[in-house]
Formats: sequence, C-alpha cells, structure tokens
Amino acid sequence: MKTIQVEQLEKIFQVKKKQHGLSGSLKSLFKPQYADKTAVEGITFSVNQSETVAFLGPNGAGKSTTIKMLTGILHPSSGSATVLGCCPWTERSKLAYRIGSVFGQKSQLWYHLPPLDTFELMSRIYELRREDYKARRDNLIERFELGTYLHTPVRKLSLGERMRCEIAASLLHRPQALFLDEPTIGLDAVVKQRIRELIVEMNREEGTTIFLTSHDAGDIEKLCDRAIVINHGGLVFDGQVDYMKQQFLTHKTVQLVLENDPGELAAPGVSVLNQGGCRITLSVDTGITTIEAVLAALMASHRIVDMTVQDPPMEDIITRMYGTFQVKEVSL
Repeated sequence: MKTIQVEQLEKIFQVKKKQHGLSGSLKSLFKPQYADKTAVEGITFSVNQSETVAFLGPNGAGKSTTIKMLTGILHPSSGSATVLGCCPWTERSKLAYRIGSVFGQKSQLWYHLPPLDTFELMSRIYELRREDYKARRDNLIERFELGTYLHTPVRKLSLGERMRCEIAASLLHRPQALFLDEPTIGLDAVVKQRIRELIVEMNREEGTTIFLTSHDAGDIEKLCDRAIVINHGGLVFDGQVDYMKQQFLTHKTVQLVLENDPGELAAPGVSVLNQGGCRITLSVDTGITTIEAVLAALMASHRIVDMTVQDPPMEDIITRMYGTFQVKEVSL
C-alpha cells in the first residue's frame, strides 16, 4: 500500500523584483513587478506503508515546500499527490486526523502552558475517546520519559525536553504517517540518540511511515532505509541509503600504527590526514588505487602493529553528493 504518491508535483512562487535607484524604488512601490521562482519542479515518487524515508537536499532545494504541500499547508501550482488516499490540500481536515508532523523550528506546544495542557487540548481537537487518550498519553509519557516536566511551562523547558514533548504530542492520535522536518536540530548527542531510538521504536511497533528531512547525517544513518534527494527543486536520486553510500563513497580512511616512524609518505590517490610518529591516518581515493595496494606498499617497507579501515562519516558522503549534483544529475 502506498502511503504517499506524488506525480509531477510543482510549486512556483511569485517573487517581487528588486528595482535599483530612486525611480526604480518608486516603480517597485506603486507598480511592483514579479518573477516566477520554481521551488519544486515536477517531482514524482512514492512511499510505501511503514517505510522510513530521508528527504534530502541542500538549503533551498525545496524540501520544506514539498512537506508543506504533502501536509496540506500549501497548494501546488500543478501536479497531484495523495497521502493515505487523501488529497492533502483539498482534504486537509480529514488528513489531519491520520498524520502527525514535527517542525524542528516551529512549536505546536503552547508556549506559556505545561505540555500536559497541550496534550489535553490536542485530545479534544482530535476527538479522542477519553479512555484511549489517557492510555496513549501515559504510554508516551513513559516511553519519552516526560514525567518530571509535564507540569513545567514550555518556555522553561530545554530544547531537548521540548522536542521530546513535540514528538510525543504528534503521536497522541496514533498517526499512520509522521512528517519530521529537522526534528533533532540544535540538540546534543545524547538527546538526539534517545529521540532516534524512540522514532525507530514507533516505526517498528506501530508501522508508522516516517518521512524525514534533516541535515544531520546521524538522523539519516540511524532512522532511514531509503533516501530521496532533490536539488534546485528537481529529483536527482531515489534509492536505498546503502546504495547512496556506494555511489558517492570514493574515499576510505585508514588508521595505522607502525613499528617505526615511516617519515614522509607519498603515493597516487593517498593523502595524509594526520601523522604523529608511528601513528598515521590516511585518506585513500578508491577511484585511483585500492586499499590492498596501499597496504601492500606499506608492508613492503614497514611492520604494521595495528590497523583500522573506516568509511568516512555520512556527513562527508552527503557533502560530496551535493557537490556532484552541482555538476550533473544522478539517476537509477
């Protein structure tokens, strides 16, 4: 079953042109001129039930605009989309009962009220049966460890505490699909990890479809099996996260401990990232040479005491991927 189905979805905004000089400023005031700016350009994709999908792209690529169309906040300029069988912008009220959303930089919690009051309000908005609401609320409070600050006004909560409440609030009505826009922005490593664990748990136990945008590589690695990438409003990649790594993973990091100081090392496709005596970290461009060839050359003249070979961080892969898209598109 398709949770999300998007066909040639496009969004064009009219942007006021800036005119220079005094006369231009007066013209702009009384006779403004507008230019079309394409935020999303004819994208097509689908998401199956229970999938966990990362929706990626550089700043300004059209990610948030797409999510706003899929949640019914914005109307598209052309194209079509269904979420759980509903057209988001014409059946927004109906769809709202079946989806949840969390925007990392916009709160749905009442700023001066404690989270428990917002939960209570949302139970009325979603018309939840009293017994079902209480059971669900108590379950989420336990899972998200909210008990100690349920009665504290939201304005006095830390960012991590607030985000846990935000996600819990979005899950109160048992949504079938959850849209997350930068859910871990600004959080420390411990809180990020806990929130990721909880999202994975909800997906596994309740089959909630997860549609996530994030610039945090850890969110993608820990939460998502599949990645959809857009750039300049157009779709440039749609595939498994593991395949994405293979496509753009052209370097590996080799950490070595040698018996003796190797001095200066130089070889095609190899660069020294860090060197201190017998300890050395190399970056190997696997498009030029192989790990086996590099190690064989080292072992011919040095004794290796310890060694690890690692993929670069997901952040580096994503940076390389975005850089590639400035030059060419990647398709499957």
